[in-house]
Amino acid sequence: MKSLVIHAAKDLRIEEQDVHPPGPGQVQIAMATGGICGSDLHYYNHGGFGAIKLREPMVLGHEVAGHIISVGDGVSHLRSGELVAISPSRPCNHCKYCLEGAQNQCLNMRFYGSAMPMPHIQGAFRQVLNVDADQCVVADGISPGEAAMAEPLSVCLHATRRAGNLVGKSVLVTGCGPIGVLSIICARRAGADYIVATDLSDFTLEIARTAGADETINMSREPDGLQKFTPDKGTFDVLYECTGAAAALTAGLDAMRPGGTIMQLGLGGDMTLPMMTITSKELSLKGSFRFHDEFKTSVSLMRKGLIDVKPLITHTVGIDSAVEGFEIASDRSQAMKAQIDFT
Repeated sequence: MKSLVIHAAKDLRIEEQDVHPPGPGQVQIAMATGGICGSDLHYYNHGGFGAIKLREPMVLGHEVAGHIISVGDGVSHLRSGELVAISPSRPCNHCKYCLEGAQNQCLNMRFYGSAMPMPHIQGAFRQVLNVDADQCVVADGISPGEAAMAEPLSVCLHATRRAGNLVGKSVLVTGCGPIGVLSIICARRAGADYIVATDLSDFTLEIARTAGADETINMSREPDGLQKFTPDKGTFDVLYECTGAAAALTAGLDAMRPGGTIMQLGLGGDMTLPMMTITSKELSLKGSFRFHDEFKTSVSLMRKGLIDVKPLITHTVGIDSAVEGFEIASDRSQAMKAQIDFT
């Protein structure tokens, strides 16, 4: 089978790897679609991000879906031919955080395509993959491309859960990549009344409007575009910060009303925070990292037609054009979510 292996920045190779039968409790998947995530782009463009650096070749990818080829011993609830979304999150279920129900903080997490541990956790961008049966969520009724969007959608559902009650609230979303746009969709479904989105790209802001933002602001043309939301100590109850950039966070804080909640999703590295603003406005700063049980919910919402991710999928390339796909995905003036077809 073919796999997509990153060796260093701008050194992505298509390599042949052996296929092995599934073990007990596993299923074998013929991969259909994989979405190129921001972390995949960091490995491709920079060889890592922050303190996380490639130290050995690694198969990329964690937003994936495919069809079951065969099932291993002990698997009775899944059958060959079914389309499944595959959760890349494999917590140990034995450490103290797993036992507390915080599997996303697992001390022994095996998350596809991660250079955090050594040896690295190999990813899922390959034509055939053996997975634990409990990673699979049946996704019949939607396309493989939609099913592969379950992972980023789960990230945003987890953040929305942590944000608390959103019914009737005003929400600001900074950064309109896939996570930002999916945050808009999740916030609206959770009851948010008024949503404003900011970005530096007209292309992504147009998709944000299509996804339900009431107002969008291009901060490259209107660097003071949020000023109208700052009188009387601010407007927004919740900020989804999806860029990881200090400038976006700082601009958003001035528009927050006292007692508001900052949901930090963007992972751009450490940043200097305006602590006086956070303190004087009594703002709550919350991190949001990965997900767990939200994965099944994301698939369910898509299958019921309650969340539509199709407008976010802007490009699909074949596995032999993977490098082209990564270059396209790196261009935010034309790509929202680029995916790879492994068939």
